[in-house]
Amino acid sequence: MAGRRLSRSGWAAGAGTAGAVMLAALLAACGSSGSYGSGGSGGSGSQGGTGSVTSPAPAGGGARATTVTVRMTEYKLGLSAKTFKAGDYTFVATNDGHTLHSLEIQGQGSDVRLPQGLRPGQSGQVRVVLKDGTYHLFCPVDQHRELGMRTDITVGGAGGTSPVPSSATHSSGGGY
Repeated sequence: MAGRRLSRSGWAAGAGTAGAVMLAALLAACGSSGSYGSGGSGGSGSQGGTGSVTSPAPAGGGARATTVTVRMTEYKLGLSAKTFKAGDYTFVATNDGHTLHSLEIQGQGSDVRLPQGLRPGQSGQVRVVLKDGTYHLFCPVDQHRELGMRTDITVGGAGGTSPVPSSATHSSGGGY
């Protein structure tokens, strides 16, 4: 019986150590550069410069995705495509600005974003399967969305992109 207790105690200690190692690895992977809350100027130290981040591909993705380039500056998004059809898309976001930016896409049940913010000069990719309907693309860093870093796209029909004027107002009730 004493051996069993020792075994359980040893297992619990091992599980605790493994959990701590996993937590440390997750925290290291997140890093401070992934924080959207501090959108100050491009940062300092070795974190600056060019680089790339990628979000995981959507499930069932054997088909080739259509690529759309998104140029981000203070405070606007520039898309390389004007019309969209339903299908698999890769949005390649490039921060051409001077502060931290990111990209989030919401609509038709989808809500995807870059896994971390992009410092000036960095690029990242977001893959999403677009269905017919309207999608909101915006920068989730600080108040960038409210400052004009947003645009709507319409998938299918006769739609296209429609920039949202920075003077537009939105209700605070859970929607866009």
